[in-house]
Amino acid sequence: MRVPVAAWLRPPADHVPGTVTDPRERRALILELCIVGVLTFGFSAVSAILSLIELQVSVGVGNATVALNPSRSDVSAIDLIRQLMSAVRLYAIAGLGAYLLWRGGLRLSSVGLGRLRPRTDVPPGLFLAALIGLPGLALVAVARALGMNAHLVPSETEGAWWRWPLYILLAVGNAAAEEIVVVAYFITRLRQLGLSANAALLSSAVLRGGYHLYQGVGAGLGNIVMGLVFGRYYQVTNRVWPLVVAHAVIDVVAFVGYALLHRHLSWVG
Repeated sequence: MRVPVAAWLRPPADHVPGTVTDPRERRALILELCIVGVLTFGFSAVSAILSLIELQVSVGVGNATVALNPSRSDVSAIDLIRQLMSAVRLYAIAGLGAYLLWRGGLRLSSVGLGRLRPRTDVPPGLFLAALIGLPGLALVAVARALGMNAHLVPSETEGAWWRWPLYILLAVGNAAAEEIVVVAYFITRLRQLGLSANAALLSSAVLRGGYHLYQGVGAGLGNIVMGLVFGRYYQVTNRVWPLVVAHAVIDVVAFVGYALLHRHLSWVG
């Protein structure tokens, strides 16, 4: 889908339902947002901020190492089960966001969650992955050099055969949970509460940056930029699946690529 450049620079035309004005419904929406925030990425952002402070106070962010997909047990079978539980939780979070929008009376197609259309959703997803992923690698290197980021270990480099499909499962789960909840769900609900398109976009992007701060300030800033680009794409096109595709590709490349090529990626850390 081709989108004029000017459409990215101005607040998009609304495709979300109108502002909820009934006081009781507004209170219900606010309560729902608070509950979803606690159960998903809101509390994750608070935890990430505390982790960032803890790292800075203890060893300094630039001297810290953060594992993104650490082993959960020394026993292989238990590790697999716990990793699968983490993946299931991610898909459940994605389902929760979609369910609450649908249960609230919205057609999923009206909030960008209609049926996946590979021919029109995958190409822009790949373009977004390149647009965000390639500069993101440069940002990681710069942030590490400036001591703004921890040394990131995206995946285990040794382990059982099942870690490869597991990394892909986790990557897609991360993508679905974040893009459906942080973009489609939060932007839609904030617009229903009366926030402007730009204010909802900025709120979503700041939330995305917040729950990545455990990796360092550089990761937080980079994810805010990603959130602005992805959120605006959603607002302009009313499609979430290209964002899921893009995010999944970025994470698969990071998780699987690191496990395969870690000996040649010392510049990342």
